[in-house]
Amino acid sequence: MVPLWRNREFVLLQAGQLLSTLGTSSTAIAYPLLVLALTHSPAKAGIVGFARLIPYALFGLLAGVAADRWNRKHVMIAADGVRALAIGSLVATILLHRVAFWQIPIVAFVEGTGAVVFGAATMGALRSVVPRRQLPAAAGAQQARAATVSLAGPPLGGALFGLARAVPFLVDAVSYSFSTLSLLAMRTPFQEEREVDRSPVRAQIAEGFRFLWNHPFLRTCALLFGLGNFVGPGVLFAIVVVGRRQGLSGGEIGALTAAFGAFLLLGSLLSPLFRRALSVHAILLLELWLWLGCALFLVWPSVYVLTASILPLAVAIPVTDSVVIGYRVAMTPDRLLGRVESVRSTISLLIAPLGPLTAGLLLSSVSERATIAVFAAFGLVLALWGTLSPSIRNAPSLAELDALPAP
Repeated sequence: MVPLWRNREFVLLQAGQLLSTLGTSSTAIAYPLLVLALTHSPAKAGIVGFARLIPYALFGLLAGVAADRWNRKHVMIAADGVRALAIGSLVATILLHRVAFWQIPIVAFVEGTGAVVFGAATMGALRSVVPRRQLPAAAGAQQARAATVSLAGPPLGGALFGLARAVPFLVDAVSYSFSTLSLLAMRTPFQEEREVDRSPVRAQIAEGFRFLWNHPFLRTCALLFGLGNFVGPGVLFAIVVVGRRQGLSGGEIGALTAAFGAFLLLGSLLSPLFRRALSVHAILLLELWLWLGCALFLVWPSVYVLTASILPLAVAIPVTDSVVIGYRVAMTPDRLLGRVESVRSTISLLIAPLGPLTAGLLLSSVSERATIAVFAAFGLVLALWGTLSPSIRNAPSLAELDALPAP
């Protein structure tokens, strides 16, 4: 079997996405900096952040339908083109000193919508260029890319904004061009031959949901790790608040949160070793029980202890993602892949914002220890659920992927 790094199509796909997501990550910090420079209003900066993220909730399921109905390569190229044009319009108005606040949330909304559509087709593209047995490794490589971008993107965006306000947005627009070129250079079709499904959109979405729900292992993982997205963002938000209360500077708090990203990258790099050494069952339970690490804060209420307690979890997360994503993508029929992925991601996206919201409300009304105790208790419930779940106890082996027919 050809190694992933020698797979031309996979390398092209990852290289294009690396540049594109690096540009997008850099503008994540550039958007609020631009709004603050123009309006000095944190509330308006928050509106822009909301406008960039709300398309995931609004259009996630519809994007999955589009990825399964139309040519995925064309969908991805169109998404890149729309995002490049939107960002380019913002660059032009900045350079002409005619940018107005109302334009910024509109551009952010368009860019977010393009990201949703592009992402819905990504897994189909990945499966088309990678043998099914290598999908866990490919998913692990994608996790490593995401962790790298999350570390490098915001500092890069801040540095580019320091050069000139338009620079990070110009880099983002150019990055979409590189992504498009990488897609055009790929020769492999991004989907199997299929008949056009002319059933109502609601029925198509329901079909993707039924497939996920009727597969016990996929259903349990979607619910367990989707609910787990309540714990991680909530504890990370608590680190910011507790760190500020304990006298840390903004830079020191940033270093603590960056440590989590660094350990995510470490876990991505080590995931092949974990997949060889541990069964899928053991990998899943490892992450589930590591969610309880934050309980150390109850014994020693220091922000440094709280941060250190979740670093092992950061290592485990990309390992779990590589096996769960790899198995799910391999087992899902091609014609349903976009919809199944969109259903799964929608579950996670609906739950993740509740973590910081809950943490903020609790930290405003009860003690820091009580706040972390709530998240630790929630993690304990999920860990017990996973341990007792027949679906997790009988988790499949990745060797099963060898028996699947080639696309």
